[in-house]
Amino acid sequence: MPSTRDIRRRIKSVKNTAQITKAMQMVAASKMRRAQQAALAGRHYAALMNQVLGNVTFHAGDFTHPLMEKREVKTRGIIVISTDKGLCGALNSNLLREAAKFPKEGTMYVTAGRKAAQFVARTRRHLAAEFTYKDTPLFGEARAIARFARDSFLKGEVDQVDVLFTKFISTLTQKPELRPFLPVSEIKPVSVGVPQTAQEEKLQPGATEFLFEPNAEEVLGALLPHSLNFQIYQMLLESKASEQSARMVAMKNATDNAKQLIKDLTLEYNKMRQASITNELLEISSAAMAAG
Repeated sequence: MPSTRDIRRRIKSVKNTAQITKAMQMVAASKMRRAQQAALAGRHYAALMNQVLGNVTFHAGDFTHPLMEKREVKTRGIIVISTDKGLCGALNSNLLREAAKFPKEGTMYVTAGRKAAQFVARTRRHLAAEFTYKDTPLFGEARAIARFARDSFLKGEVDQVDVLFTKFISTLTQKPELRPFLPVSEIKPVSVGVPQTAQEEKLQPGATEFLFEPNAEEVLGALLPHSLNFQIYQMLLESKASEQSARMVAMKNATDNAKQLIKDLTLEYNKMRQASITNELLEISSAAMAAG
């Protein structure tokens, strides 16, 4: 049975831990607000860009582009966007559980974030490239990832590329999502949780006739790489918003649990002190009665 000294030491240790988790909660809350604003701000542009791309390819007729080439899938590329650090609940576990569903043979992994790279190395899967990104993702970081995926696809190293990331839904909810990336013809307009604007509604397939100036080849040749770059950038923003939200919630739960543990330990400590004092009083009374 622990002594009162052991309980006092444990209470002090838990209080120190609670101070750390509280500080991490405040830092994560501050970063979370910025990350959520950035992710939500880019959703309208990403949705409109995706719809424009889908409609342009729909109306391009017989136009072909190397990034639109459909091939028999012998080797599949998976871009996994994870976090660099832990202490964010089950965020990485849920994401990497989805990544583990792909067969080792015929799958090439590209990682963004140390947790994904560690998972690929630990499970002895094929890691083609490893990238990192900051707390505030930069467009250049997304461009580097997208460029590597494009080059691998154009060289024939992979026949299809998908992106696995954590989609931000709310502060309490984040969900792993697998989204097709290459070939471009496989990309469909997706719902990002925002209402369609009047401009987006006009861009439905078959509703608008597109005229290309100077020609469809040059327009799509410039549009496709930019669209792919921004898609990766938006996914980085979604992943970062999910990470900070999950970390804030996890640290809040840890702080609350620490406070409850301190209450329980303090109650146990007081009971032990009370029992000790009662025993001492009984001993004194017994001694006095024996002396009388």
